[in-house]
Amino acid sequence: MTAEKNLAYGWVTRDDKILFIRRDRGAFLGGRWELPGGTVEPGEPSEDTAVREIAEETGLAVRVVGERASSSWPDISGKPLTINATIFDVVEDGEAEVVLNPGEHDAYAWLTPSEAAERELPDHVRQQLP
Repeated sequence: MTAEKNLAYGWVTRDDKILFIRRDRGAFLGGRWELPGGTVEPGEPSEDTAVREIAEETGLAVRVVGERASSSWPDISGKPLTINATIFDVVEDGEAEVVLNPGEHDAYAWLTPSEAAERELPDHVRQQLP
């Protein structure tokens, strides 16, 4: 039986732009832009993971208002693992400055969908751009 890893991400928007963060060059998939989010801990609801990870990675306080998309794919490193990702629509509780977690991400950008499409993005994120 193939193991599963569950991920949860937040679709954070301001002024019709989406928040993307870039993985630190020394990290797995370094240099790739992604939505803030991460691994669902055992027993943790995916919605809570998205809120927690966004706070850890960007310093922003958000709440989930809906589910945007979910998808699954086999692990890219060849491990017998299925990755399940859910992207949640979130809203900020006030507008705070983005503060990245050093060593994990090295840049952030508020991008329009067309600007985001020009960046190196994971497929499951790219598929959500209008």
